[in-house]
Amino acid sequence: MRPVERGAAPRVYTNYQDAGPDLQVRLGDYCSYCERQIETNLAVEHVQPKDLQPALRNTWTNFLLGCVHCNSSKGAQQVAIPNYLWPDLDNTLRAFEYGPGGLVKSSATLPAAMRAKADALIQLTGLDKDPGNPIPGRRPTESDKRWLKRKEAWQKAERCKQILAMQDTPETRELIVEVAKGKGMFSIYWVQFSHDADMRKRFREAFVGTAFTCFDPTENVQPRPGGQV
Repeated sequence: MRPVERGAAPRVYTNYQDAGPDLQVRLGDYCSYCERQIETNLAVEHVQPKDLQPALRNTWTNFLLGCVHCNSSKGAQQVAIPNYLWPDLDNTLRAFEYGPGGLVKSSATLPAAMRAKADALIQLTGLDKDPGNPIPGRRPTESDKRWLKRKEAWQKAERCKQILAMQDTPETRELIVEVAKGKGMFSIYWVQFSHDADMRKRFREAFVGTAFTCFDPTENVQPRPGGQV
């Protein structure tokens, strides 16, 4: 999951929906959780539910961007911020693993307590919902294609890597970045190009709002200042 930095509030909001365009300028038009590029109906997502925390209804620091499926999975559940790992507070690239078939899970390298918090966010947002989940209640609805989009992104990123191996030019590298930006799924491209610091740098710089403090000079992930991981 891409770690993001929304920056300071550009203005005061009397209606939280008005923050949508400002958030997209800061973070891109991607769901903050599943990372899909969403052209329409990308909502202002309240980290702490507005119905339970009305004082935070129009508060910039309580906003992320969410697709309809991540939003509906979160719903109005009570959220205790320290019990989860968040893309705007933590280095979530260190917290989650992505693999073939669209799977996303907590990183095996995390300490047990941190892994439990990563698992909690997966459960909260429904990122574990895929047709192969043995728990019927954790299988996706017909309209929930997040698992499929991750699978397709994995395959596309793998193909991009193969093409780059055959024709490694600046133009090819630039085109791969544009392919990634067009569909989202930053984390999958980050994993696929794990041994290519130049491509990682290109992705990091191309995806607006990526938290630069989460990376060292060689494009490896590092603990986020002030975060849990």
